[in-house]
Amino acid sequence: MGTENTLLAVHKTPEAKAWFAHHARFQMHHTPTQASWLSQVGLFFSILARQFLKDGIFSSKQELIDGILAYIARYNETSKPFRWTYDADPLRA
Repeated sequence: MGTENTLLAVHKTPEAKAWFAHHARFQMHHTPTQASWLSQVGLFFSILARQFLKDGIFSSKQELIDGILAYIARYNETSKPFRWTYDADPLRA
């Protein structure tokens, strides 16, 4: 079994199938292993967490929301598209 099939197999176990059968509001959505847009979203959330959330202290949910929106506005002033560098060669450890 290839690596990709092995990674997906965890969602096909009897335990996982039973859990999803009892939690109908959740659905599995499989995306390509190297889905670039997901990687870029994850990268942005990593930046947000390190630069804004890590040391933040927020006295209310609204303060957090306002802070995130202000951070995104500042970030967008100088942002550039993430450069995708994956060349489809298997990653080496």
